[in-house]
Amino acid sequence: MRKTLIIGATSAIAQATARLFAEAGDALFLVARNADKLAATADDLKQRGASTVHTATLDVLDYDQHKSVIDAAIEALVGLDLVLIAHGTLPDQKACEQSFELTRKEFEINALSTISLLTHLANHFERQGQGTIAVISSVAGDRGRQSNYVYGSAKGAVTIYLQGLRNRLYKSGVSVLSVKPGFVDTPMTTAFDKGAMWASPEQIALVVTKAIRKGKDVVYAPWFWRSIMLAIRSIPEFLFKTLRL
Repeated sequence: MRKTLIIGATSAIAQATARLFAEAGDALFLVARNADKLAATADDLKQRGASTVHTATLDVLDYDQHKSVIDAAIEALVGLDLVLIAHGTLPDQKACEQSFELTRKEFEINALSTISLLTHLANHFERQGQGTIAVISSVAGDRGRQSNYVYGSAKGAVTIYLQGLRNRLYKSGVSVLSVKPGFVDTPMTTAFDKGAMWASPEQIALVVTKAIRKGKDVVYAPWFWRSIMLAIRSIPEFLFKTLRL
């Protein structure tokens, strides 16, 4: 029985992934901000086969509570094998361009809060000598673009942090997985027109669970985003800066 902590458990990708964990019989500890949504998610996962489901509410910007929530999960599950971090927001780029305060808040939600949580989790897994850390980043972090560079820079910071963490924890037998979704049809993206390149949370969940099972380091979701982002990263800066991306 795998012991799994999910932070941001009410996000669309986390919920879809948690359903697969539940069907596999995982013991789950769910963390999210909204207590009502968290309770509904927990009830659903119990019905889907999770061996146990514990919950805790957390505002990820309340850094002082990070360690205590992680400790509560370890105590309730009597150990920890896997953590999935899947919280985040999609900033209004234009509004952020006019407000450093808004930019700072979005950067804290999408980067610094994750880094804080990972600091505590990495130390636990390093002492333990085994386990898996999986974090939802984004293809947006692969290169800064005028349309979403506040979000992209936050996700880029997470991606680079995970690279270093992976390098650090390898010798301890701990896997660190960076998940880079492209366009995903979630409540966060309801205002966007959808096309063929958009994926469902369920599709992303399948990619995540497969990557965890295979011990992958980095996975693009869906797979074709690897080639797309390779092409975008290869555009010379003198040309890239003239494009509307």
